Amino acid sequence: MSENTTNPRVYLTETMTEAEAGVLRKWLADKATSSEARPVTVNITDKTLAELAARTDDPMLAPLRVVWIPDTHTKHNVAVRLRDALAPRDPLHPGRGAQRRTLRTDPSRCQVIEGEPAPLSDLERRLEKSGGGSLPEFIRRQAALALERAELGLLGGQYKVSRFVVDEITDTRRFTTEVMALADRLNIAVAEVDRRAREALEEMVATQSRQAIAVWDRLGRYFARAYKLDVDTSRFEELRELNKEHSLVFLPSHRSYLDPLVLRPALIANGLPLNHVMGGLNISFWPMGSILKRSGTVFIRRSIGNDEVYKWSMHEYMRYLLTKRFNLEWYIEGGRGRTGKLRPPRFGLLTYLTKAFQVSGASDVYLVPVALSYDQLYEVGAMAAEALGAEKTPEGLRWMVGYVRAQGKRNGVAHVTIGRPLSLADALSQETDQRLAIQKAGIEVCHRINEVTPVTVSSLAMLAFLGIEDRALTVRELTAILTPLFGYITARNLPIAGDVELSDPRVIEKALQTHVDSGVLERFDRGGEQVFYLGKDQHLVAAFYRNNTIHFLVVRAITELVLQAAVEERFEDPVGDGWAEAKRIRDLMKFEFFFSDRDTFEQEMRTELTLIDPEWETVMAADKRTEHMIETVRPYLAHRVLQPFLEAYQVVADQLVLAPISTSFDEKSFISNCIDVAHQRRLRQQIASNESVSGELFATALNLARNRNLIEVDDDGVRARRLAFAAEIKVQVERLRHIRALAHARLDQVAMPVPDAAAVVTIPEANRAPAENEEVGL
Repeated sequence: MSENTTNPRVYLTETMTEAEAGVLRKWLADKATSSEARPVTVNITDKTLAELAARTDDPMLAPLRVVWIPDTHTKHNVAVRLRDALAPRDPLHPGRGAQRRTLRTDPSRCQVIEGEPAPLSDLERRLEKSGGGSLPEFIRRQAALALERAELGLLGGQYKVSRFVVDEITDTRRFTTEVMALADRLNIAVAEVDRRAREALEEMVATQSRQAIAVWDRLGRYFARAYKLDVDTSRFEELRELNKEHSLVFLPSHRSYLDPLVLRPALIANGLPLNHVMGGLNISFWPMGSILKRSGTVFIRRSIGNDEVYKWSMHEYMRYLLTKRFNLEWYIEGGRGRTGKLRPPRFGLLTYLTKAFQVSGASDVYLVPVALSYDQLYEVGAMAAEALGAEKTPEGLRWMVGYVRAQGKRNGVAHVTIGRPLSLADALSQETDQRLAIQKAGIEVCHRINEVTPVTVSSLAMLAFLGIEDRALTVRELTAILTPLFGYITARNLPIAGDVELSDPRVIEKALQTHVDSGVLERFDRGGEQVFYLGKDQHLVAAFYRNNTIHFLVVRAITELVLQAAVEERFEDPVGDGWAEAKRIRDLMKFEFFFSDRDTFEQEMRTELTLIDPEWETVMAADKRTEHMIETVRPYLAHRVLQPFLEAYQVVADQLVLAPISTSFDEKSFISNCIDVAHQRRLRQQIASNESVSGELFATALNLARNRNLIEVDDDGVRARRLAFAAEIKVQVERLRHIRALAHARLDQVAMPVPDAAAVVTIPEANRAPAENEEVGL
C-alpha cells in the first residue's frame, strides 16, 4: 500500500515492560532525529481507539511491537536446557529478568518491528466492505495482524498464527447474508442459526498462541523421544515455491498417535509454516485439548449427522483458512491403519475443502501426500488386539500418561517422505461429476503416498517370517529368502528407507535385534545353530510391519497367481486369458489395495513377467513353459502377500453361505462369529497364519460382499451369488497354498550348515545393552 506522506503518522503501541519501553523510546528518538519530527504514539486501549476512530484528519496508523529473538545458538548446561524445556512462555516475550539479562549480554536480540501502516480512511473503507462492525475493534484487530505478519520475517513460518478468526468470519456481510439464507432454508430463527454457527466456530477454530506453540513443541519432542527422524527433503523446495501463492493441504498416512509430532518438526525444519491440523474431539481431553487447540489443532466432531449449521460453519472456516493461505493437515484414511497398510480414503473433509476452495477466490490448492512409517511402534500390540475383537482403550489423561511413559524406550527411526503434490483445481477439472472427481483425487493421493512409502528392512524381515506357519528360521534360511528379495527390490528400483545397503549383513542383524528386543521375534540358541521365530501371538504385529511394504509387491503376487492359473486351467491363449484372470484377481482385492488404472496395471504385469522370464512374451505358449516359469520364480511372494487376506475372505464367504438371506445384517455379530470360526480353522491348520484371524480383514471382505450385492438384499439369486463368491475365493486360496508349498520345498533344500561361529548372528541378550561402540555383527 502506498503511504500518504501528507497525513500525520500515529504509532500504535501495546502494553510493555519497563525494559521494552526503554528500547522503544530509543527507537522513537532515532526516528525523530532522522525525520526532525516528534513521533506521536498512542497506547492501544478502548478509549484511545475510540478517539482515533473519531479523528477527521485521516492519520496514518502504524503498529509497533518490541520482540525478543530466541537464542538458538548458545550451548546451555543441563539445568538451563531443562528450565527452557519446561518454560511455557512465548519465545518472543521472555520474562522481565530475562529481558534485562538479554539487554546486557546480547542487545541485538531485542528489536522493534513496525507493521504495515494504513490510513484511517482505508481501514474505514475495508470495514464497510466486509459488512460493517466496530471501527475501534477493527483497528485493534488489523494492527495485531499487521504485527504478526512483520514477525514472520524474524522467526519464519513456525510462528505464523491466526487470531481473531471468529470475529473475522462473523463480522462480515457474507456471514450475515448466509445465516439469513440458511435460516430460511432450514425454517429456523435467524438468531438461532447465528448462535449455533458462532458456537460451532468457537468450538473448532484453532486459537493459536505462541505460548501454546512453544509448549507443544517442547512436549512433542519429549513424547516422540523414542525415534530418530529420517526426512526425505527432495521435494521441500517445490513445496516452498507452491506455498508462496497457494495453500498446501498435507495428507499423511496414519500409523500412530505420534504422526503429527513427527511431521511437524520435519516441516518446520524445512521452512514451512505450522499446519492447521484437523483432529477429532476425542483427543480434546484436559490438559492436552487446550494446548493443542491453541497450537494449531482444529477439533471437529466425529459425527456431524444432519447438523446443517455445523456443516456450513466448517465450510466457512475452511474458506477463511484458504483465503488467508494457511496450510491444513489431516489423515486421509480417517483413522490409524490397524493392519499397517493404507486404508481406503475418507472423502468428507476433502468434500468440505472442495466447496470452500470453490468460493474462496484462491486460484488453486495443492494436496500433499505424505508417507509416515516407523521401524517399531508401541501401539501396534493394542491395534492387533482390537483386530481380534478387543475394545479400543478410550483416550484420556491416564491413557496419555501410559502412552508417553512407553515412549522412553528407543524404537528406532521414524521416516517422513513427501509425495508428488496434486493440484486440486486440475483434479476437479477432470470430471464433470464433482463427487466422482473428489473420490478420484482422494484415491490418487493414496497412490502417491504408496509410491513414496519406503521399503524398510524391518518390514522385509517380517515378510520373511510370515507365510511359513510356525517354522523357525536359521540365518542361512533367512538369507535364502532375503537375498532374492533384495535383488527384486533393486531391480524394481524401489525406495529404501535411509538408503541402507540391503546386502550388508549388519542391516539385517539390526532389524532382527530390534524385533527381538520388542518381543515380536524370539530366538533359540541351543541345538547347534541359532534360530529365530515369531513370538507368541505376534502374527498381527509382524503383519503390521510387513504391510508397510506390501503395496509394492501386490502386482507381483497377482502375476504368480496368474501363472499358477495358467498351469491348472491350461489357457489356450496364455496372454489373453492371463490378462482376464489378472483383472479378476484385481477386482477381488480392490477394497484391500490401491491399483493403477487398467492400462497401467497391464504394463505393471508385463514388467513383473519380464523380471521372471525376459522371453515370456515369445515363449509362453510353448509346451510346459508356464510350468517352468512358476517353478523358477525367485522370490515367491504370492503366499506372503495375498494368502492372509484371501484366507480371511474365505472365512467370510463361507459364513455368508450359511447366513440367512435378509435385508437386515448385524455386521458386529457376524464379524465376531468369523473371528471364532477363524480361530478354530487356525487350530486345525486350515488357515496358514494367525494374521488371517482379523476383524479388520473380515470388515473389508464384507465391503466386497456388499459391492457384489451379497448382503442386505433379498432376491432369488442371492444364495447362488454367495456360493459362487465362496467358490471363487476357494480357488485362489488353493493356488496360493500350492505356491506356498513350492516356496517351502525350496527352503527345505537349503543345506543345514556345519555349526560355525562366523555364521551365527550374535545378538546381545535382552537384559544386556550393547556396550558403546560395540558392533553386533555376523
